[in-house]
Amino acid sequence: MSVQTKFPRFFVTTPSPCPYLPGQTERKLFTELHGAGAAELHDALSQIGFRRSQSVAYRPSCVTCSACVSVRTLTQEFAPNATQRRLTRHYAGLDIAACRPWATAEQFGLLQRYLEARHARGGMVGMDETDFAEMIEVSPVDSYVVEYRDDGRLVGACLTDRQADGLSLIYSFFDPDYDGLGTFIILNHIARAADAGLPHVYLGYWVQGAKAMEYKARFRPMERLGPAGWQRVTDAEAAPSLRSEGAEGSPGAHKL
Repeated sequence: MSVQTKFPRFFVTTPSPCPYLPGQTERKLFTELHGAGAAELHDALSQIGFRRSQSVAYRPSCVTCSACVSVRTLTQEFAPNATQRRLTRHYAGLDIAACRPWATAEQFGLLQRYLEARHARGGMVGMDETDFAEMIEVSPVDSYVVEYRDDGRLVGACLTDRQADGLSLIYSFFDPDYDGLGTFIILNHIARAADAGLPHVYLGYWVQGAKAMEYKARFRPMERLGPAGWQRVTDAEAAPSLRSEGAEGSPGAHKL
């Protein structure tokens, strides 16, 4: 008796202005994640550059541009630089906890402060409590929110997926008065993944030439997904981003 395999159905969005590169348009290929096999499908799609948003897996499918490249940090080989070590020491006193993916008013208030201070003209500014709850709570895979607290006060948060081979950072936000906290959140996830024996931290899409994405090149060794599969990012590829090494960057400014 033959066994019928059900393949996911894929769809394409209509073109819209690119949020990263002026003058470009973006288009996405997407499919729904649902049912008993959602986690396995999610893991498989992540290997070919898909990301998750609620119950949808998507990847860029632009006609005239291929600037968006999936990247992941190699956790077992990662060694923080001097700036990253300083930030780790500076924020060593924070209380950090992985919580179930349940949206709270405290989280939403922190997100609003973050967006108003750092990205007042961004596309997420109009998000209301219902939109936020859906972003956090609608997940067919193993997801949680890592909260960062200073004397009990929430100062940072990151929606995270656990995959078979690593952690995937979906979206992070933090108190804009805490310089470097966005970088520390990524460093903390790299350490958490390494401690769990997971080889990768997925940082989403890296767009060379987009300032909002420059910070991702600082978490090397890093692999990028190309036509030949996952390959290491070279020093030459990372160099333009590393010229602004001293800046905080904007982790969380866009969906990772």
